[in-house]
Amino acid sequence: MARRLPPLNALPAFEAAARHLNFSRAADELNLTHGAISRAIKHLEDQLGVQLFERATRSVRLTPVGEPYAAAVREALDQLALATQTATSRHSGSTLNVSTSDGFAGKWLVPRLYRFHRAHGDIDVRVSTTGKLTNFRGDGIDVAIRYGGGHYHGLTSEFLTGEEVFPVCSPKLLKGPHPLRTPQDLKHHTLIRDGYRIDWAAWLASAGVEGVDPNSGLTFDSATFAVESAVQGEGVVLGRTMLVSADLATGRLVRPFDHALKAVSSFYLVYPPEAIRQRKVKAFRDWLFSEIEPAEVTERNSMILMR
Repeated sequence: MARRLPPLNALPAFEAAARHLNFSRAADELNLTHGAISRAIKHLEDQLGVQLFERATRSVRLTPVGEPYAAAVREALDQLALATQTATSRHSGSTLNVSTSDGFAGKWLVPRLYRFHRAHGDIDVRVSTTGKLTNFRGDGIDVAIRYGGGHYHGLTSEFLTGEEVFPVCSPKLLKGPHPLRTPQDLKHHTLIRDGYRIDWAAWLASAGVEGVDPNSGLTFDSATFAVESAVQGEGVVLGRTMLVSADLATGRLVRPFDHALKAVSSFYLVYPPEAIRQRKVKAFRDWLFSEIEPAEVTERNSMILMR
């Protein structure tokens, strides 16, 4: 029995427009013009004999028919993309595309990747650093490591580790004319920050420190640069467990004080539910959890959160 199919070349345009509820953003994603998106959707509506969008002057929205159709088309395109990846990876080494933050990549992931390559030499890894949420299909990303609350709609989100936040510095700052011995000694040193949500003001207040300006010092957009500045003895940075553990272990950094704040957010491994059927994703997921230190996983929830 012959299948009744829609015009297949119109489906990516429809799915992107339905996801963004904006023809211009769909055009940018697919490298097409606004007119091309509009024509593709009009052609699809004509072929189906139904209206999929309600169009206003400055906005569009899905009709009661268009909304479930968009969900079905999205699932079909995801399945087709997965099948294509699976088919092509069987005949050659595959590439795993990982998205994460600059800090996590530079201070935790990259220094350990050689062990993944040693165990899985046929899987190439490409790391993309961004703080933005990932569009897995549109950006070509297989897995993401994200720092947040773990609630990512329609994706599998696995808890990796929680974090504490505490001052770290070069061992050089424990000596000299103003050695760091108590939090009050911070008034003699440069504070380094990276824009993280728990800032010096919060840590100083929780430690009962007065007379220290929390807004003074050096500011970096990159957590990697902020930590490296502290390693070089430029000042004291608020370190996060995952981002300073290696430097603490080698002695490049030290913790001058015990006081720490518990971070509200945590690190999560995030990917589309069907992606785990790919060997490269499963291999990376298993390796990643094996690399998490025992002390870092004491709070791991064994349940996989499906959002």
